Amino acid sequence: MLNALIFDVDGTLADTERVHLEAFNHAFREEGLDWYWSVERYTALLDISGGKERMLHHWRSVDPGLREVDAGAVSDTINRLHEIKTAYYENAVNHDAVVLRPGVLALMDEARRMGLHLAIATTTSPVNIAALMRSAIGPDWRNHFLAIGDASNAPIKKPNPQVYMKVLADMGLRAADCVAFEDSSNGLRAARAAGLDTVITPNGFTAHHDFKGALRVVPDLSEVSVARLKEWHNR
Repeated sequence: MLNALIFDVDGTLADTERVHLEAFNHAFREEGLDWYWSVERYTALLDISGGKERMLHHWRSVDPGLREVDAGAVSDTINRLHEIKTAYYENAVNHDAVVLRPGVLALMDEARRMGLHLAIATTTSPVNIAALMRSAIGPDWRNHFLAIGDASNAPIKKPNPQVYMKVLADMGLRAADCVAFEDSSNGLRAARAAGLDTVITPNGFTAHHDFKGALRVVPDLSEVSVARLKEWHNR
């Protein structure tokens, strides 16, 4: 029986990645680094879940001899970059640079009317979630979701299923009673490892990923209803 829908955020709820890319490059300029991520480079880096992890991976690739010295200087730099990047992203979202993908809000509204629960399971930060959902839904957005798993309470990144396991535990529901929504292979692997049927809505950064094992792969959620989800889920 379908009782809840669990949504990833970046790339799934909204096409956020181009704005995230702008934000990363802004942070690099602000800190005087000569780093620049092209679309191609960023697409490859999305195989690494988490913004801080992504930057550290890049740093090690351009400086193989990198060592953690001077009482955490590397970590301090990564944290500072991430703070600048997050502030840029939040400001962009507040100025309507990001909107929800087609069908997302309609499906959420229909699910709530039919008594289904909603949840979020993401590797992004609480600040990024709040900025997007406040802009899309309004100041009471938190009341729409029974549970939220994010980088602050489930720090082991996808494809590890930690965030999905936490959300399921917080909701008190079985994986068999839920459907997850993802846009990437890492997200799909995390959701499937938690036992969740998963609907994939790829975007320009993830269209080349392997989505074997997905419940369905659809362009977006504009043609997806609760009735259709129940039909897929019950097969």
